[in-house]
Amino acid sequence: MASPCEVLVDTDDDAAAGAALVAAREEALRIERKFSRYRADNIVHAINHSEGRPVEVDEETAGLLDYAATCHDISDGRFDITSGVLRRVWTFDGGEQRPDATAIARALELVGWSRVTWRERVLTLPAGMEIDLGGIGKEYAVDRAAAEVAKATDAAFLANFGGDLLASGSRRGGRPWLVGVDDPARTGAAQVMRIELTRGALATSGDARRYVIVDGHRLGHILDPRTGWPVAVAPRSVTVMAATCTEAGTLATLAILRGADAAPFLEAHGVQHWVVA
Repeated sequence: MASPCEVLVDTDDDAAAGAALVAAREEALRIERKFSRYRADNIVHAINHSEGRPVEVDEETAGLLDYAATCHDISDGRFDITSGVLRRVWTFDGGEQRPDATAIARALELVGWSRVTWRERVLTLPAGMEIDLGGIGKEYAVDRAAAEVAKATDAAFLANFGGDLLASGSRRGGRPWLVGVDDPARTGAAQVMRIELTRGALATSGDARRYVIVDGHRLGHILDPRTGWPVAVAPRSVTVMAATCTEAGTLATLAILRGADAAPFLEAHGVQHWVVA
């Protein structure tokens, strides 16, 4: 998951806590093996090296592709799983960089979900293009890992993969889980708020840890696939609460992609949210 992952179990039973941890780890590793773009032995690699040939996918992969297609539609093309090729021209390590306009233009030639043929569990990707499920993969892994943990223990638990998390219910005595949201201006050293979570998911998106400085301006790592550039006037941080981590993470990302309209976008969807400008 490229981030610290943990499962907190509210129990005095060491065996139950251990079983929960194993269940979460095995499911997280399964999803990473299956959907990571860094591997050469999974369905994503097969799709990305298909050279324009149709690829039939299994039910789970089809579900994620359907979800990604829906996100593309409702975001007016702002959410696009073919935009991962833009990483070739951007490095979000906190340094100063202005990518060459020609390089961005060349990368954009390989971006566009509308150019992909997707029907009846068969995907045809034009040669040279790629898909990258990183925009939904970690949050999906949280939901799947939580489902497996729930089979392993009846105790309340919190699954946390790099700050994207899900709580199964209140702790003993009706106590909530306390979640701190990182201050993007003082990453790792301060919080902008503390949220009480009993049941459901939280996901945060922003520029706290992955950003670049261009002409003195801090730009977050979420790119607009229509321009090839980080989203202009995006909030520093967006946190969303939802029933699932996949939903929370998607809405947080879609809000960032709306730039200055992030808060109105979330208000229109009626979800609890916190925006740091």
